[in-house]
Amino acid sequence: MGACVIKYMLQELGLFGLFLGCFLSATIVPFASEGLLAGALLLGYDKWVVILVATLGNTAGGMVSFLLGWLCKWEWLDRFFKVKRDKLEKIRLKVVRYGYPAALFAWLPFVGDLIAIAMGLLRLNPWLTALLMFIGKFVRYLVVAGIVSLF
Repeated sequence: MGACVIKYMLQELGLFGLFLGCFLSATIVPFASEGLLAGALLLGYDKWVVILVATLGNTAGGMVSFLLGWLCKWEWLDRFFKVKRDKLEKIRLKVVRYGYPAALFAWLPFVGDLIAIAMGLLRLNPWLTALLMFIGKFVRYLVVAGIVSLF
């Protein structure tokens, strides 16, 4: 994501831009939420507000992916969303093995969306999934904010 997009989203849209960018980055739309978080911190937004808004947006986006898994058929995921069945099946088997704690890792690049979709496919409890997703994403943003504060 370019610096111009980050600048626009934060200066023109403020915290809503941060929420929206973090929301999109947790769906199958590629978007770098860490850049937005760092930009918001460097622009002087309150650290805890930024972490909370980013976490809420990213968790909401992750739950959209969860819902996608809950509602869609395998064929639709491949055809309309370009989610390959073999990759999703590997992640699904890991989620079956590890259960709800897998939601703590829904922030991971490349596989986080698949973890959320797999949890939806398995019809896991959405409230517990959302809570664990929130915790994992919160810790990630807390670490990112800590790194940004070093500069």
